[in-house]
Amino acid sequence: MSAPTKHRSAEEIGRTELGPRPFPELGEQRAAADLDTVDTTLANGLRVLAVRRSSVPLVEVRLRIPFGDPAASSVGSTHAARAEVLANTILTGTATRSRVDVDTELALVGGELDAVVDPERLALSGNALVSGFETVLDVLRDVLTGATYPADEVERERARLVERIRLARSQPNVIAREALQRHLYGDHPFAKEMPEAEEVAAVTRDEVLALHASAVLPRGSVIVVVGDVAPDAAVRAVEGALGGWTGEGTAVALSPLSPVRGGDVLFVHRPGAVQSQIRLAGRGLERTDDRYPALQLANLVFGGFFSSRLVENIREDKGYTYSARSHPEFTPGGATLLVDADTASEVTAAALLETRYELGRLGLVPPTESEVDTARRYAIGSLLTATSSQGGLASFLMNLAGLGLGVEWFTGHPGRLADVTVAQVTEVALEFFAPTAFTGVLVGDAELLTPQLRALGGVTLP
Repeated sequence: MSAPTKHRSAEEIGRTELGPRPFPELGEQRAAADLDTVDTTLANGLRVLAVRRSSVPLVEVRLRIPFGDPAASSVGSTHAARAEVLANTILTGTATRSRVDVDTELALVGGELDAVVDPERLALSGNALVSGFETVLDVLRDVLTGATYPADEVERERARLVERIRLARSQPNVIAREALQRHLYGDHPFAKEMPEAEEVAAVTRDEVLALHASAVLPRGSVIVVVGDVAPDAAVRAVEGALGGWTGEGTAVALSPLSPVRGGDVLFVHRPGAVQSQIRLAGRGLERTDDRYPALQLANLVFGGFFSSRLVENIREDKGYTYSARSHPEFTPGGATLLVDADTASEVTAAALLETRYELGRLGLVPPTESEVDTARRYAIGSLLTATSSQGGLASFLMNLAGLGLGVEWFTGHPGRLADVTVAQVTEVALEFFAPTAFTGVLVGDAELLTPQLRALGGVTLP
């Protein structure tokens, strides 16, 4: 009878008679290899960005149509409401295909199409087996040039939207986001990410048809194709399907936003709230700015990932929050640095104090070489991981295309991150992360929080 096997613990496995086993050196993070791409513009003004990635026999399609409000200066514009109804009904039927026909044809080639809208753009995203690429493009052509917005579909989706909006407006995160956007951007259309339920309820089918005719335009739009298909062949397929898509004028891009300026945090009273939402914002840098790589690393050191200073302070050390983060948001003509944290009411003022402390400390106690190197590895690794799939790369390139950038920015960015020095990170930290450079909103119960926030200062109380 054999002796019973003795299982070693993880600690035993990790040690030898001479001491702990050394960790292996981290491998070199390799940037994406040169990609086979074509970036061109068709006669109708549609930009086509095609990239071959043959990891799986699929193709991903992303269409971005700038969808700004052409009447942005008018008071009480209902563009956002009409845009939401359009996005939710654009795939529900054409002159030759019903909603069921659209879904069935796409399903037969392992594909799908979805549409979403925000203040900046209308986006249609889809995928399919390579053999179904032309089917996806033909459905897309039919929708872009002949969507009929059946009355019953408009009525059904409009009712669903009204309910979703009313539900969303009761959520603390939505309340905080809307308050922050109004505080930063006032009446600019970018601030109106969600229309009022009453505005949506009043939208008619005729208004949606009129919006499609005037705003769903090829000139100024971009389509990204990533998959197991030669770029030249992808461009020919897109031109064959969408070359006849026409319209008067150019898709409307939003006007640039004014840079965010520091100032007091605006308190938003939410009676009975047991949690508070802290939302801070400061000026950022566009991706094309030479200092952007350094700012990206500074942001990661501050609060951009789990090993950051902010997370270590208010989550790991003090337990003020379960989730805290900082991140860039790219806005029309610029960029913003955002800091988010949700806290229990009784520690809200303390969490805001510590957040301001960490903002100041980043510039006055500069990141160490180790902190910068860790952030650098995370930045390069997360970029490569997020774009390792065809879908991830397609979505990332569509976002870049919206900023006027292309594949070259993506392939060159790991090298730019690798070249950033500690001194460069220190310089941008001192300029962009000063507490006085930030403003924002704080949502919570005024009865509970006012005494502490008044003592803390820097908060405009009700």
